[in-house]
Amino acid sequence: MTTRRQSGPFVEGDQVQLTDPKGRLNTVTLEAGNAFHSHRGVLQHEMLIGLPDGSVVENSQGVAYLALRPLLTDFVMSMPRGAAIIYPKDAAQILAQADIFPGARVVEAGVGSGALSMWLLRAIGERGHLFSFERREEFAQIAEGNVSAYVGARPENWTITMGDLQDALPEVVPAGTADRAVLDMLAPWECLDAVATALTPGGVLLVYVATATQLSRVAEAIRLTETFTEPVSTETMVRGWNVDGLSVRPDHRMVAHTGFLLTARRLADGAGRFVKAKRGSKTEYGDVDLELWTPGAVGDRQASDKRLRKAAREAQALAEKSARRPIE
Repeated sequence: MTTRRQSGPFVEGDQVQLTDPKGRLNTVTLEAGNAFHSHRGVLQHEMLIGLPDGSVVENSQGVAYLALRPLLTDFVMSMPRGAAIIYPKDAAQILAQADIFPGARVVEAGVGSGALSMWLLRAIGERGHLFSFERREEFAQIAEGNVSAYVGARPENWTITMGDLQDALPEVVPAGTADRAVLDMLAPWECLDAVATALTPGGVLLVYVATATQLSRVAEAIRLTETFTEPVSTETMVRGWNVDGLSVRPDHRMVAHTGFLLTARRLADGAGRFVKAKRGSKTEYGDVDLELWTPGAVGDRQASDKRLRKAAREAQALAEKSARRPIE
């Protein structure tokens, strides 16, 4: 995978994150003759071109700005979106819990706005391959624009396939050749048989779901397949701390629940079900419980076509600007 410039002087086409004295962030793409305007003055892009990363510059009114290349975390939090993104705190855990490694062949569904795709592409390196599946063309266009904008070009080791995962996966990924599968979709339990076929024995399945009802159903569905180890479920919460002299305390706000991560590993064919000994619990469910797991009940929200078209245009514009900057 080609990579954008991570260091060195700013050049035309670079994305630069400007931070003002109050901590407000603005991201600009450097273009000769262009300028960043705010209600407190103008900052010409030429003032930044040629400066090293981490420089401090003043605009026409003497307001100082810290100029840094945005980290991937910064980019995914500010890029155009068509669908809700996986937050960096969860992306980091996905890379760890799914054990994404250089050279891995990874299945991803769905692609959303491309946030997780970028983390996965970085982790698998040039020797790996990411097979992304998406049901909506608009989401795929936004994701492709966002990834191309950040990387500088469309990664050659990234395949996006349109359609339902359970139908398209067997046609794209031969049986037993995928090392990892990461599912970020409304009803992942519908795709478990296809994913189990694609995964190599010992391969990791990771599922990201937002609600407890989704978590419950996918865990039970994984057990019923008898082709995976006992699923393990977690969630990640991040709490910042204020450290200023003797004032050391937790922040008043924190990033709490965003979603659940569930992992399991593919058993060898014919291995039989492997069940851990555990105390009895209420595990039975009926039709009433299943009704709570329907797409409407678990909060399926569809972005409007107008919003998707706008996000796609913004992502494509970023990609076109990014294509002009040098890549390493």
